[in-house]
Amino acid sequence: MKITDLFALLGGLALFLYGMKIMGDGLELVAGSQLQKILEKLTTNRLLGMLVGVAVTAVIQSSSATTVMVVGFVNAGLMNLSQAVGVIMGANIGTTVTGQLIALDIGAIAPVLAFIGVLFILFAKKKRINYLGMVIIGLGMLFIGMGTMSDAMKPLREVQAFRDMMTNFTNPFIGVLTGLLVTCIIQSSSASVGILQALAGQGLIGIGGAMYVVFGQNIGTCITAMLASIGSNKNARRAALCHVLFNVLGTALFIAVSFILPFDHWMELLAPGNTVRQIANLHTIFNIVTTVLLLPFGSILVKIALKIIKGEDKIENQIKLEFIDKTKAIDTSVALISMDAELHRMENVTRDNFLLATSDFCAPTAETIAQVNYQEDLIDFLNKEIKKYIIKTNELNLSKESARAVNRLLVITSNYERIGDHALNIAEHAQHCVERKLSFSTAGLKELGDIRNTIQEMFTHSNNKALSPAERKEKVYYLEAQVDHYTEEYRKTHINRVTNGECDIEAGMLFDEILTDLERIADHLMNIAEA
Repeated sequence: MKITDLFALLGGLALFLYGMKIMGDGLELVAGSQLQKILEKLTTNRLLGMLVGVAVTAVIQSSSATTVMVVGFVNAGLMNLSQAVGVIMGANIGTTVTGQLIALDIGAIAPVLAFIGVLFILFAKKKRINYLGMVIIGLGMLFIGMGTMSDAMKPLREVQAFRDMMTNFTNPFIGVLTGLLVTCIIQSSSASVGILQALAGQGLIGIGGAMYVVFGQNIGTCITAMLASIGSNKNARRAALCHVLFNVLGTALFIAVSFILPFDHWMELLAPGNTVRQIANLHTIFNIVTTVLLLPFGSILVKIALKIIKGEDKIENQIKLEFIDKTKAIDTSVALISMDAELHRMENVTRDNFLLATSDFCAPTAETIAQVNYQEDLIDFLNKEIKKYIIKTNELNLSKESARAVNRLLVITSNYERIGDHALNIAEHAQHCVERKLSFSTAGLKELGDIRNTIQEMFTHSNNKALSPAERKEKVYYLEAQVDHYTEEYRKTHINRVTNGECDIEAGMLFDEILTDLERIADHLMNIAEA
């Protein structure tokens, strides 16, 4: 093999990988924010979760990316382990689409596809046509790269040492280990399967050897999720572990079957004389069969993960981003979902801080005040970091729908930050009551409690994914009007109490300040519901 053949191989691999990325980005832009909506509508139904995993991964062409999202969702508390297992299993099926596309063998028209894609990008005025052009040019580049790799490997047919090495893959241990290592390095099972298909296209490997390499590639694709789970909470690490368990169990099962049944012969019967198609079919069948067999036992996988990673997370300093990874290049779908999940975390902290700050309006403990201040620091940090990430995301080539989604996130983030400020104000007023030995009347405390309960209900409805946006807005509007009514009425009754000497004047001033802060919090929740 000449040095020029090696250069051609590397160039073909570069075109193949970049074509995959361009095609995935284009599909994602065509889909708009639908990917996010699909993930948002997840239920505890594991079967639905599996179908969602298939759909999302088929679009973004990366099971690793989908699994990383799932780890982030679990880390943010948006998804439980049972749901995560279903999505992960579906992601493994979705990632086999690339292998099936490669097996179509449309390399002859690949340059034409690339040319059509360029025309769509350069001359179409509609954004959606431009994005479709990205899909087509990505597909063309993928096949051009595949052809270049395949041609570069032709001389290897004459190298006996290389041919001997390929026959070693019929050893299950060597085959699985090779597939695992190559996929860990590339961090994409789709790409490593594509390389294997290129080898098969030159007759350098048969299905008997490729079979075990494919099994190893499915284990190797877990590396990305495992890396993403580092530094996450225990449930997120368990989700990544479930991904590993799924593929390891599937591999063990298929290796055992290959010793008993002529599995490689069956693959040959499905596509006689076409090893490239046989590999694609094997990859698909492996993931479908493993999913069908293990999906009913998803809860057992969760229990095993709980046994391996024991205990609960300690409450430590959480003033950090949980799963927005600023060290990695921003990908549109991952960015939107990461920001949404980080924002959901901000929402939870803001709601908790509001409830903590209003747990005792005139006699909070020192521990309560300290916790409120700490959580306010976390809210401010999240507000700043999410906004920075939003600005970077806006620099991407976003669809109109995705751009609107990003701008909505900006509005929501700002409103949660303001709610945090008002919650801190309330805690400081309550602390002032302790320092000055002031107290509110029983009637006054009841009135503040009424507003607190109404606002708590607003929090519940403002981001309730079970409701349509219109229903959400209607409920929050109604409750906000109720808070306004309470505020107006209770100011009148409060003035009467101060006039009649039932309430201290200084305490009365603090009461009025707290009423104002509560009313503003309700206003910001209404803004969030609108966004």
